[in-house]
Amino acid sequence: MATETPLPHSHEHSIHTSIPPPPNPPQMARRPAPSTPDVLTTIYRFPSMEPKSFAYYPANQLHLPLRRDLLHRAIVFEGDATRQGTASTKWRDDVHGSGRKVRPQKGTGRARLGDRMSPSMRGGGVAFGPHPRDFSTGLPRKIYDLAWRTALSYRYRRGQLVVLENGIEIEMNEPRWLAQIMTWNHLGKSDGASLVVARNLEENISQAFSGGEGHGSLKSEEDVDVKDLLKAGRIMIEKRSLDALLRKHSSDLNRKAPSAA
Repeated sequence: MATETPLPHSHEHSIHTSIPPPPNPPQMARRPAPSTPDVLTTIYRFPSMEPKSFAYYPANQLHLPLRRDLLHRAIVFEGDATRQGTASTKWRDDVHGSGRKVRPQKGTGRARLGDRMSPSMRGGGVAFGPHPRDFSTGLPRKIYDLAWRTALSYRYRRGQLVVLENGIEIEMNEPRWLAQIMTWNHLGKSDGASLVVARNLEENISQAFSGGEGHGSLKSEEDVDVKDLLKAGRIMIEKRSLDALLRKHSSDLNRKAPSAA
């Protein structure tokens, strides 16, 4: 037969034990962020195209992998921003005319027709016509800046990014003189037209490029977009313009591009 035994009281059998606190986990030393390697660029003097010096840029500025999706989004964003959206047509309420019914509803054997402002009538309103609207689309600033640097990196890896000394100018404003310079240095239309980007558009070189010949185009650094960087055969850009554009389109980076010296 089972018997019950009472539990011992706490004051009769008290056991004092001290449990040591768990040891603190070892503090892991935080690994420093890896340093960004630099890429080398050569600075040329225009129009002789003589190499004069070198410059280093971070790889996250001029050596990014190709992202076709980002480039496509940036080009669509720029194209939508340039659409005016001013096309406008008049609906039947906007056209001047009488509201009297043109002909009876029945008995003529012809189709039913309302007043003279109907879209079926000549001079009437336009059905489902365009009206002024805003075609611009949104794109995050960081994505657009990354697309900018991706386009420059694409040109750099293909050897189509030529960095020039600041203040490019030529002696004469004749288009033939410019054509000889571009052809001699293999920068003309036979080798792919070039896009020249400068901060100050000097008079002689501006008139020479405006004369045609199809050897390239001249733009200021404020008028260049991603589509221009991908459309031309090569990019010839002043160092200070390149530095300014990289600083402008580095919102997603902590490390800024070097300033123009």
